[in-house]
Amino acid sequence: MNTLAWAYRVAPQFWQRYAEDRKREVVAAPHHPNPAHWNDRGLHAAWLGHSSVLLKIDGTTILTDPVLSTRIGLNFKFFTLGVKRLVAPALAVSELPKIDVILLSHAHFDHFDIPTLRALENPATTVITAAKTADLLRAKRYAQVHELGWDGRVSVGPLEIRAFQVNHWGARMRSDSYRGYNGYTIGAGRYRVLFGGDTAVTDAFRPLRTSRPFDLAIMPVGAYDPWIHYHCTPEQSWKMAQDAGSDFFLPVHHQTFTLSREPYLEPIERVSLAAGPEPERIVLQEIGQEFHAS
Repeated sequence: MNTLAWAYRVAPQFWQRYAEDRKREVVAAPHHPNPAHWNDRGLHAAWLGHSSVLLKIDGTTILTDPVLSTRIGLNFKFFTLGVKRLVAPALAVSELPKIDVILLSHAHFDHFDIPTLRALENPATTVITAAKTADLLRAKRYAQVHELGWDGRVSVGPLEIRAFQVNHWGARMRSDSYRGYNGYTIGAGRYRVLFGGDTAVTDAFRPLRTSRPFDLAIMPVGAYDPWIHYHCTPEQSWKMAQDAGSDFFLPVHHQTFTLSREPYLEPIERVSLAAGPEPERIVLQEIGQEFHAS
């Protein structure tokens, strides 16, 4: 029995969905950001889809968990075997500005997309990634690649980036459970940004609180049904951001791929309810929207 025949026998529902997805068109992002117009002063952000956020902090550009491919999964030479996007990324690789820092939370396919990372290879770009994941990259094609374990810190230009433990796991395949997984804090002069990566509910955000709040918290809100032990609910995500002391909340990890059973708009609707009388603190509710703070 060949490999594809065996794969079909063990996962017929996946192959049925794969065949259906081949016929489905990926719809355009509802908004198209224009980072060329962003000033070199201030904090700017655009949600590109899933957990990919383009940040510019006083002139330094950061891209979180870049996943801009049509499909995520096992990448072969001519195709990728995996889940197809519902919505196209708000920017293609060719439309991105020069990226100073790529920030990778962990090696799961929906956060660590090899074709996208290949396309972003640049001798002027630094990559910060979780422990024991750099082997997946062609490190010599970047300026530097830093692996960070929990509580690890690194300075890149004006940025001070620290990794912290979240409630998740890092294996890309079942056999590589040794790989790390991180959330990150980004200090950049007068600004602080929190990137929660991927996490279930945890108290790990409370120790991040200081007298100086985070200007922006990028937090996951989707894929919790039935994966509640690995992904937080929207209400839990909102609370963890408040535990850390965050002014504005940018919800990610929704509206891009079908990874779970909750309805398409349920995550953003629930987090909006969780915000209560302060819905204006939730920014970028649709893919491609921009946020700016002076």
